Amino acid sequence: MIDSLKGTNLYLIGMMGAGKTSVGKRLSKQLNYRFFDTEALIEQATGESIAQIFATEGENAFRQLETDVLAQLAPYTRLVVATGGGIVLKPENWGYLQHGIVVWLDAPLSALLKRLSGDRNRPLLQTDDLALKLETLMSERHRFYQQADVRVSSGKSDKPKAVAERVVNAVETLIQSQPAPTEPP
Repeated sequence: MIDSLKGTNLYLIGMMGAGKTSVGKRLSKQLNYRFFDTEALIEQATGESIAQIFATEGENAFRQLETDVLAQLAPYTRLVVATGGGIVLKPENWGYLQHGIVVWLDAPLSALLKRLSGDRNRPLLQTDDLALKLETLMSERHRFYQQADVRVSSGKSDKPKAVAERVVNAVETLIQSQPAPTEPP
C-alpha cells in the first residue's frame, strides 16, 4: 500500500474520542509517514491548552488556528494528520483536506461516552449531560463527516491497531477503485 499511496497524506476526521490520535500514530508507523495532531500543534504554537484558547479567545479564534495549521501542513507529503473533531465545519478546511485522502473514523455514541466520560480538558464537553452534548455535536457534524473519502468504524472495544488495519484496507480499496490516469495521445 505504501507505494500505491504515492506520498498522499491521510487526514483523519471524526468526533472527539473516535481514536484519531491513537490510530494516526499507528498508521504513521505502519506507512513510514510522519504524524501530526492539529490540536497538539496549536498548543505548541500558542503555548496554551485548547481549553485556555477557548476561554480567552473563543471557539472562532480556535477554529482559525486550526485552519492555519492545516494550511501549513497541506503542502507536505507522507503525513498522517489527526484533526480536531470540528475541523470539518469550515468550508475552507475542505480545500486543504482534499489534497489528501480523508478518513472518517466513525465511532458510535456508546463508544464516545465510554472514552470521554470523566474528560475535563475538552471545552465543548463541559456540560452536565455528556450524552446529549455528544449526540448534538454528532448530529451537527454528520453531514460533513460523510464527505470523507472513506469511512471506518471504531467500536467500544476496538484497539487502535485493528482500526488502523481497517483504515489501510479501506484506503487500499479506494485507491484500487480509482481509474488509472490515461496518457495523452
